[in-house]
Amino acid sequence: MPDIFYLFSRWWKLIFVIIIVSLLSVGTVLFFLPPKYLSTTTALPASTYLKDKASVFSNNLQQLYPVLGIPDDLDMIAGTGQLDTPYIAVVKEFNLYDHYKIPEQGDAAIIKAAYLLKKNAKVGKSDFSELKVKVWDTDKNLAPKLADAIMRNLQTIHQDIHNSNNVAILASLKEGRDKLHAQLQKLTTNSETSASSNSERAVLIEQVQQYEKLIGQYQLMADSKSPVLIVVEKARASTWPDKPKKVLWLTATFVLSLVFALLLALLFEKRKPVQR
Repeated sequence: MPDIFYLFSRWWKLIFVIIIVSLLSVGTVLFFLPPKYLSTTTALPASTYLKDKASVFSNNLQQLYPVLGIPDDLDMIAGTGQLDTPYIAVVKEFNLYDHYKIPEQGDAAIIKAAYLLKKNAKVGKSDFSELKVKVWDTDKNLAPKLADAIMRNLQTIHQDIHNSNNVAILASLKEGRDKLHAQLQKLTTNSETSASSNSERAVLIEQVQQYEKLIGQYQLMADSKSPVLIVVEKARASTWPDKPKKVLWLTATFVLSLVFALLLALLFEKRKPVQR
């Protein structure tokens, strides 16, 4: 088997041509690719205790609730980042179908723009249990706005999910209060007065007051919408493009073309007729 130095000495022209052609081809493609700038938003999970009514209105201060959640709380949010919903909302907010120059109109343009945004974005957990939203875009000033908007939509979606229980309980409490008001109104309009009716009226009034107290608490919880994410670093505009990585691509092209050229030279060398 010929050694590498022998292959270079005999087939250096072929090797040189293959490397140069490969570098020129890849370099031409990289030259016409638009540069994309990276912006990243970072958030930590908020404590689930902040969504619990007992932790907000409890008078017992012996137990201290943590401000931050656990890393597992980010799994569902990262999963939502793989759906189309947050990206469609961002497309509508920034009219990205115009930015991406999509020829279609209406819903088709929105869906296609959401696909392109999702393709140029990444939502996931870091090694330090942080939620990171990364967005690449040709406009370095638009990229951080898109990253922050995606994070904001993920926050809104999961806030509504966690808040749905409070909203449902609040509706049930209001319905129960209205029924008690109707019973109380019926007793009030009744002309007969007795000890039993007065006692029943007092019980209904007390129950209405308890309902009103619970309604006030759940109304506060429903209106406040406790955060599920705590943003620790908003996205910033990047100075230098992150894609395409020209040096990396050219280096890989050089190495692969060199290996291919050596293998091709070795194949030609083996097919060379043996001199007698």
